[in-house]
Amino acid sequence: MNFAVETIATVTPAAIVGLVVAIAVLIVLVLKTKVHALLALIIAASIAALAAGMTPDVAVASITKGFGSTLATIGLVVGFGVMMGRILEVSGAAEKLAITMIRWLGNKREEWALSVAGYIISIPIFVDSAFVILTPLVKALATSTGRSRLTLGIAMAGGMVLTHHAVPPTPGPLGAAGIYGVSIGEMILYGVLLTVPALVTVTLYARFAGPRIEAMAPIPAVVMSGGGGNVLPVADGKTSAKEAFQEFNDLADERLKVLPSLFLSVLPILAPIVLIFLNTAISAVAKTTEDVVPALLVQIASFMGNPVIAVGLGVILAIYGLARQMDRSSVLAEMEKGVESAGIILLVTGAGGALGAVLRDSGVGDAIGAWVSTMPLPSILIPFLIATMVRLVQGSGTVAIITSASLSAPILAQIPDVNMVLAAQAACLGAMVFSYFNDSLFWVVNRMLGVTDVKRQILTWSIPTTIAWATALVTILIADAVL
Repeated sequence: MNFAVETIATVTPAAIVGLVVAIAVLIVLVLKTKVHALLALIIAASIAALAAGMTPDVAVASITKGFGSTLATIGLVVGFGVMMGRILEVSGAAEKLAITMIRWLGNKREEWALSVAGYIISIPIFVDSAFVILTPLVKALATSTGRSRLTLGIAMAGGMVLTHHAVPPTPGPLGAAGIYGVSIGEMILYGVLLTVPALVTVTLYARFAGPRIEAMAPIPAVVMSGGGGNVLPVADGKTSAKEAFQEFNDLADERLKVLPSLFLSVLPILAPIVLIFLNTAISAVAKTTEDVVPALLVQIASFMGNPVIAVGLGVILAIYGLARQMDRSSVLAEMEKGVESAGIILLVTGAGGALGAVLRDSGVGDAIGAWVSTMPLPSILIPFLIATMVRLVQGSGTVAIITSASLSAPILAQIPDVNMVLAAQAACLGAMVFSYFNDSLFWVVNRMLGVTDVKRQILTWSIPTTIAWATALVTILIADAVL
């Protein structure tokens, strides 16, 4: 208590008011004006810095330092990640993974197969692109097996949105890891563990609600034709569920003739994750024991398991494993398309780091952290609720994650016994709440599934994302109590 009083006393009321004004300006600029989130974050950081009594030159130095240090942590990983994801898209590796999961899980469990496939595929591929690529597979399955198209589509999109929010190298969780200063290996592990329960609840919702939503109105037959030509043939004339699934398998056999092998499809995703985890494990053992792990092994694991090197290796495996049939100029052009899509995300992430640096350097973050530590609330709710509010206001999950991490990391750093990896995940998972009109993925999912009226659009996508959000909240609170 004395620490809290002493810390708060060192920060002027103008600094606290300035932070409130800065956040208000940030929300208004993003929601009501043409100002991009990148510029809005820098403006908010400037207001907070000047209100806290920083001189202009010190304020600019703090902003640029925070921007640069954040990008230094995650910039190359994001760049390599989108390169690899682009190759997985154009090579058909994502479709190969989806078809394999369907065959493994079998008849009458197609929604589980697609949710798991989406969960895996969305780790390296942007969720919007991944959904567009695989919607023809949803149509083929629904037509050939008689399953509800919305059941299959909601399940697949639900799996995708979970790893999109929680598992690096997706830019949102990667940016949160950089701002919180936590290892990417731990971020991946926590992201997977915390989202498995939500994967179950979203898939169960899809199974229950899909047929009922579909029964409200017919779905146009012309939708869901996207996917860049990777369209699985559609079966007609099914006579039974078993025969229909066999017919789907026969049609899939034709498609699989032009798709890469499962090993090559999985390798670019799996290899970096394994290397990062090995580095984390070997480093942990080396720190807790003496002379048990050879120094050379620690150095090799540290180099190969560094996220930059590991994901870079994944790109090389994708190039020479999946893009062997493409000429050099085509491969380079596709990778550059991926990098173009990540440019603005990198800038927004860096701007979020700038805002966080201002809160730390000005002492405002320390003061708020000391005050919050006296409140009878779980500290882990701070990033979760900030991300929730920002997401509801402006729609972008990535912006909500970065904003929440920027505001909450300096606060939680001053509270004892906070698990910072769990806090970073709270910022990520809080941003899943109630996707609706201001979220581009809301329109992608509904349009590709042929859902046109507002009530059915909300049932198709807003409700399942909220179910995932609520499940994640319970999971985070349980993890916080245990850890």
